[in-house]
Amino acid sequence: MTTRILPAVGDPESARVIATLLSQLPGAEPAAPVPDSTFLLDTLARYAGESIDELPEVVLVHERIGPLPALDLIREVALRFPAVGVVLLTSDASPALFSAAMDSGARGLIGLPLAYEELAARVQAAAQWSVGVRRHLGRGPDLPSGPGGKVVTVTGAKGGVGATFAAVQFALAAVAAGRRTALLDLDLQAGDVGSYLDVQFRRSIADLAGIQDISPRVLQDAVYDDRTGLALLLAPAEGERGEEVDDRAARHVIAALRARYEVVVIDCGTQMTGANAAAVELADTAVLVVTPDVVAVRAAKRMVRMWERLQVRKAEETTMVVNRWSKQTEIQPALIEKITKTRAVRTPVPAAFKELQAVVDAGRVQDLDNRSTVKQALWAVAGELGLLTAPETGDAPPAEPGAALAVRGSGPVARLRGRGDRGSVAPWSRRGREG
Repeated sequence: MTTRILPAVGDPESARVIATLLSQLPGAEPAAPVPDSTFLLDTLARYAGESIDELPEVVLVHERIGPLPALDLIREVALRFPAVGVVLLTSDASPALFSAAMDSGARGLIGLPLAYEELAARVQAAAQWSVGVRRHLGRGPDLPSGPGGKVVTVTGAKGGVGATFAAVQFALAAVAAGRRTALLDLDLQAGDVGSYLDVQFRRSIADLAGIQDISPRVLQDAVYDDRTGLALLLAPAEGERGEEVDDRAARHVIAALRARYEVVVIDCGTQMTGANAAAVELADTAVLVVTPDVVAVRAAKRMVRMWERLQVRKAEETTMVVNRWSKQTEIQPALIEKITKTRAVRTPVPAAFKELQAVVDAGRVQDLDNRSTVKQALWAVAGELGLLTAPETGDAPPAEPGAALAVRGSGPVARLRGRGDRGSVAPWSRRGREG
């Protein structure tokens, strides 16, 4: 997410220092400083006259701005342009001035002389607030959901169902659509995102675990900017370090990523921990990947039930993706949807491992041929999940909707139906089914 910043500074030397620091903020788009309060209000009015989207997310007001006093100017901006986050720059960081600034409508206060870390943290907080306000004011459909970008978690019903591969392809599809995308590996003890993309990096999410206020610079040091365009935050190479990442650390990291990127895809693996449970709870979309076999379907139902018991996510709020599907499979997506009470995407992913074997073995799944039916299906699913900017949903033809697929009445299906309470699938009510 790009943060547009408009400084209001009368003193040329202070304006130069502020402009230099702002240019170093990752994801920042600073405008040239305006010299006085009149110029600032006129500039904001001109932007607002075009569209609320044209307004900067953050305005920095220097304490010695004139002719309108700084606090009066902040109050005026807050009243006339409520979608703009205003931050006061002042050498007096006393509680009394802080209280007065908040009463005037400021979203933060930064002490002078400026320190990079404090500037980055306050600007980020004000930008998040501004984005949230614009969402509630009904800004256009391209606005990232939540207080920042869209967060999608990808969880496997059990090991080996293809959740990591799906997460990587979702993220690559978002990048191809022009979205600034981060891919977070929260499979803390067995993360394979780096292996799939042939990436080795000394930093991981464990390096952020003990940091309470993750500034853009700190986040940038831990993120690997891959040649594919993805920003990768990997799982620790030493699995035991995964214990350092608890639910609180996961929330802080996800909030920091969400504030900077339009799309955040999270590979949650298959083992439920406090960290990935927090991720599933925070996600705008929680994807559960399952294969059409008895063991995987039971594992999916078990996972969904656990999420409900822990109040992490309701079954009807979970999106199910069927991987390795074929028309000959006895367990079809429509039945899996009924058993797990989740919502299935329209596009099942076909079973075609021969297409994948070469790139998976080479650790370069980004080189998968565009003609691959698996890639086309996963990128079509990415479009269904809202990860692509419309109408750029890839050139994959829509697959046969899962709800219309036939279900056979013998074989594994019969075994699923006849297990009593252990693995029972009755009743098969459609709770929360959309459409």
